[in-house]
Amino acid sequence: MDKQYMRWLRTGLLIAAAIELTACVTINIYFPAAAAEKAADKVIDEIWQTPAGQSPASVPNTAPAAATPAAVPAVNQESAP
Repeated sequence: MDKQYMRWLRTGLLIAAAIELTACVTINIYFPAAAAEKAADKVIDEIWQTPAGQSPASVPNTAPAAATPAAVPAVNQESAP
């Protein structure tokens, strides 16, 4: 076999090995429970905001009965390993 063919073959094998090695990487991200709960509360507050131009008294209470604070389960405060 000629030298140019061997060079291309070696380069191709090195590139294939590099792609395989990078494809096997897993990234695990752990979010602190308190920060996640705070972010969830912020999103909920933004969703339940009063529409522009209306006073809170004129907006009917459309929240389902299951959404009362007593029915909401507590967030598990265990820390991630």
